[in-house]
Amino acid sequence: MSIAQQDAITMLQSDPVAQDLLQSAIPARLAYVWRDGTPRVVPMWFHWTGQQFLMGAPPNAPKVRSLHDHPRVAFTIDSNQWPYLLLTVQGSASLRFIDQPVNDTFPEYAAMARRYLGDAGAQEFLTLARETFKRWTRIAIDPDEVRILDFKQRFPSAWSAR
Repeated sequence: MSIAQQDAITMLQSDPVAQDLLQSAIPARLAYVWRDGTPRVVPMWFHWTGQQFLMGAPPNAPKVRSLHDHPRVAFTIDSNQWPYLLLTVQGSASLRFIDQPVNDTFPEYAAMARRYLGDAGAQEFLTLARETFKRWTRIAIDPDEVRILDFKQRFPSAWSAR
């Protein structure tokens, strides 16, 4: 693990703004490189393990192929009310293909579903996912750069240059 990765993880584990956003039900906005080299952004559920961010997708999802070919990613988790809270992460994605039902071999995905949909909604969603997909992709993102803005004490660099 590089010093940059250690610093990023320490910030994510200790900063109160980061902790609030990591525990929220706000989806991450994942930016990645599409097959033609253009940027794409999609909302994604996430799970923070304390070391990595985990996300999931069906293996035939277009983003999975793109992440395989271009693993460098960035994402934000941000609030919707002023003063905005913003967590930006850059890192590298690695993929692991799961050949069994979603909630049996990727328990963090079941935890994500419960966080975003509640217990009943998660159970319904996971049942449908098991019926629809026989394989799943576990996306692990190792953070190597983290930025936190709270628009109270930490502003974008353009604001601080005034």
